[in-house]
Amino acid sequence: MTNKNLFPKVRAGLLIAGLLAGAGKLRAQDAYDIVNASRNRIAADTTSKRMRMIIAAKDGSTTERIIDQYSKDGQAGNSRSVIIFQRPQSVAGTRFLAVENPGSPDDRWIFLPALGKVRRIAASEGSASFMGTDFSYDDISSESRNVDLDTHALLREENLNGLSCYVVESRPKDSSYQYSKMVQWIDRETKIIYKLELYDKRNTMVKRVEMQDLRETQGRLMPMVTKMTTLAAGTSTTLYVDILKYDDPIPESVFTTAYLETGRPR
Repeated sequence: MTNKNLFPKVRAGLLIAGLLAGAGKLRAQDAYDIVNASRNRIAADTTSKRMRMIIAAKDGSTTERIIDQYSKDGQAGNSRSVIIFQRPQSVAGTRFLAVENPGSPDDRWIFLPALGKVRRIAASEGSASFMGTDFSYDDISSESRNVDLDTHALLREENLNGLSCYVVESRPKDSSYQYSKMVQWIDRETKIIYKLELYDKRNTMVKRVEMQDLRETQGRLMPMVTKMTTLAAGTSTTLYVDILKYDDPIPESVFTTAYLETGRPR
């Protein structure tokens, strides 16, 4: 015998399931939009920085380096970035280039004066330490990491140091990426990332990134201190932005392997 009361219950169940699925998709889209807004919040043709890099060992000893970084979007909208080591003499002249490829890993090259030639950094080397720091090659490129390379989920909203933040989990679509997930605390108002947790393949948090000292430069807000900590090793690398300029002209030739080799723009 057919239960006449069954069909309304089934329809109600399907309706609820549909609403829940729709809410899940909405939250995923919200998370995507939040991360995308964070990655693209600075409207500038170029960015130029002079930074002090302080590398702290487990025993508390520190090493200081001075680096310059130049960034610019290409005609295809892809971000390009060059890092030049200025001091100390032991690393002076080292130059690194990263070119974003929408939908795929960045192209990366490094010039080491001791070798006297440019070497391409393979995607499989992304987890290697960048010049003996707590940053890996993937970490250095993460600021311009294409939002489509990951799936995003809005976990919750909570306060961090008095700021109302979205907490967003991003999981790489490519299983070969060094991290299984990244959890970001993104300010609701400014879309600035204030904290980032990085997890290995065993879902153990291995690194923590903290941004501090928010300042306004040419009408744009930017954290002037970024600290990367490797938890198990007890080491850290902190970047202090001493000079920051937007929209200064940067020759296109700076973002080439020829520039890495010579250090001279054409």
